[in-house]
Amino acid sequence: MLTPLGGIFDYDNKVKQIEEEEQKTTAPGFWDDPKAAEVILKEIKVKKQWVKDYDEAEAAVEDLETLYEFFEAGDVPLEEITAEAKKTEELIENLEVKKMLGNEEDGMSAMIEINAGAGGTESNDWAAMLMRMYIMWGESNGYKVKQVNINDGDVAGVKSATLEVEGDFAYGYLKSEIGVHRLVRISPFDSGGRRHTSFASVFVYPVADDSITVDINPSDITWETFRAGGAGGQNVNKVETAVRLRHAPSGLVIECQQERSQLQNKDKALKMLKSRLYQLEIEKQNAERDKLESTKMRIDFGSQIRNYVMHPYKLVKDLRTSLERTDVQKVMDGDLNDFIKAFLMAQ
Repeated sequence: MLTPLGGIFDYDNKVKQIEEEEQKTTAPGFWDDPKAAEVILKEIKVKKQWVKDYDEAEAAVEDLETLYEFFEAGDVPLEEITAEAKKTEELIENLEVKKMLGNEEDGMSAMIEINAGAGGTESNDWAAMLMRMYIMWGESNGYKVKQVNINDGDVAGVKSATLEVEGDFAYGYLKSEIGVHRLVRISPFDSGGRRHTSFASVFVYPVADDSITVDINPSDITWETFRAGGAGGQNVNKVETAVRLRHAPSGLVIECQQERSQLQNKDKALKMLKSRLYQLEIEKQNAERDKLESTKMRIDFGSQIRNYVMHPYKLVKDLRTSLERTDVQKVMDGDLNDFIKAFLMAQ
């Protein structure tokens, strides 16, 4: 049943590529260029995972065909075959989504930057809610999530936050979240119980690993140090371990207070700068590609992409794909895969 899809998903060619690339790893001098070697090993790993997922989907289809024969014979209830069909459909949909993640950067880990819009406490609280949503999404999908930098709001929430989501294809999935997110609700901070609208922007960029070369001139960087924020007491550093990096040519400003020492935070900030510069280069390439392929959906940081309405009715609607969900709390608890899949398939 999956045989026709093998051609669509280029299955045989991927198996052949794995064999050819694995032969390269046994050749003399393979490790003479460690960075090039790491790139090849990473490509093999990604392709092997894809082949494994395909094999799992193919096995599920075969099991479903067998189960259907038992169903026709009256030995299996409708509920059981319906559940098996749904599981098989999800496996095939996941293959279709992964087919959309063919760019080099898609397989990388990701950094998420969340910034509260105008509106003070309301927007700060909304930014914190989004931060929690992405942490829960990452953890429920097997990613390791770290809080790299948090700027707390004056009353509640956060003014800005940076998260690192570590794992394969984190950027490929999370790039769907780039844009402005809008919340409509009865404010818990308004004694009059009035409805408020809040905005927060989300920006995602890939974490450039050692296989990516980005030239950075140390003379273009200036450093500032400050005390890391916290809840008070022992949670606040008494020394200036947090760092702020300013990169003159790009105008980028990077803050990091994740690690315990200033040196570790400087190393982390440099890696973040490298990743941001890599993302800028990707955007340039994408802009050129969009000129040639004008039918493709553009991703603009300033565009509003999703509404989260909690009053007078409950609805989450993605404005790019028109996908709607009424289980708002489940979405806020990190159940974003429907929106991510719809965005990727729309491209």
